[in-house]
Amino acid sequence: MRGRFLRLSSLALVLTGLLAGVQRAEAQSDKRVHELAELLAPEVERAVGLPFKLPPRVAVRSRSAVREYMTRKLDDDLPPQELVGLAAAYRLFGLIPDTLDLRALLLALYTEQVVGYYDPDSSTLYVVAGSDLGQLRILLAHELVHALQGQYMPLDSLLDPAAANDRRMAAQAVLEGQATLAALTALKLDRDFEAIPDFWSTYRRALKQQHELMPVFSAAPTIIRETLIFPYLGGADFVRWFDRYHGDTVPFGPRLPLSTEQVLHPDRYSRGDLPISLVLTEPDDAVYSDGLGEFETRVLLTVLTGSESMGRAGALAWGGDRYGVYQAGDGQYALVWWTLWDTERAAERFATLLSREWPKRGMPSRRFRVKRMSVDGHPGVQLIDAPKDWPRWNDLPNVAIDN
Repeated sequence: MRGRFLRLSSLALVLTGLLAGVQRAEAQSDKRVHELAELLAPEVERAVGLPFKLPPRVAVRSRSAVREYMTRKLDDDLPPQELVGLAAAYRLFGLIPDTLDLRALLLALYTEQVVGYYDPDSSTLYVVAGSDLGQLRILLAHELVHALQGQYMPLDSLLDPAAANDRRMAAQAVLEGQATLAALTALKLDRDFEAIPDFWSTYRRALKQQHELMPVFSAAPTIIRETLIFPYLGGADFVRWFDRYHGDTVPFGPRLPLSTEQVLHPDRYSRGDLPISLVLTEPDDAVYSDGLGEFETRVLLTVLTGSESMGRAGALAWGGDRYGVYQAGDGQYALVWWTLWDTERAAERFATLLSREWPKRGMPSRRFRVKRMSVDGHPGVQLIDAPKDWPRWNDLPNVAIDN
């Protein structure tokens, strides 16, 4: 399934903590894989509450063929120019080091302990030959949910790489969250989720215990790790809430959340608190532009402050955002970031936090400015970080609300 970053293909990352005691054995044949899929399909239908319109397609591939697929998908979803822009943005935000080869890291992540994946292009669930049987059952249950989703929703358009980052991540969270919970139910591994006071924290701790088994993942920058995990755990939290209050329907179509803020705060989803969409005004000469959304803003503030609680508090009452990356000469870039907030208090809190923490990055050849502003009456904050001699310091780009 697509997204800014491809999904983690190894569900062991999310679910291994639940599987102590599962007997390890190797899936020896294609026949065994198809038999498992046939046994699990009715359980998945019951867990999701929807029937398969067509029997799901399952195929076995070699590990090398899966690696080739992952490479091709990465290049399709993040072509070179897009990847350069995204990497430049994350470097400017201080979320990845200047020396990091983002493409190489993502390829290593996607092939680390890979078990299989669902491909919406061919509507086929692919499994790595010789996979551990315990992991395979989890993978099949999870990916069969995606196969079922694909018969009711246009997965490719929902997760189109050209779509806004935050909206795409919100959609991905619903799809992965539902698949995570439904797979547990289908495998009879579900627990009383209502008895778990904080689903995210509980499973996050379980994941940390598995990091030593996944050296590439554990060494990746915080933004990469958190962005890959969030759809599973943050999405599971949202879907669990949705099932409790909207059990007569599914969070698809018009019920799909439109921002990570709605996923993180279901009460705002219930109130119809829509994100404010910003666009760059003419002349739009940014080499790359997107938004962080509340979730990635939270991660950024956590990285800047070293405190998850401060990250959560600083991103609270996010209303919308947009950033632009601009050429600044000699291979350098400038960053301009506009954020809008639900209240003046939230905007002031964010501006104060950013003004205090941004200088700690220590960039003597650059200067930055944090300024309060507004867009059509919405309280906002503007951050500029650029070389000192950037010509556009006196002619800054701007944004408008996209109506």
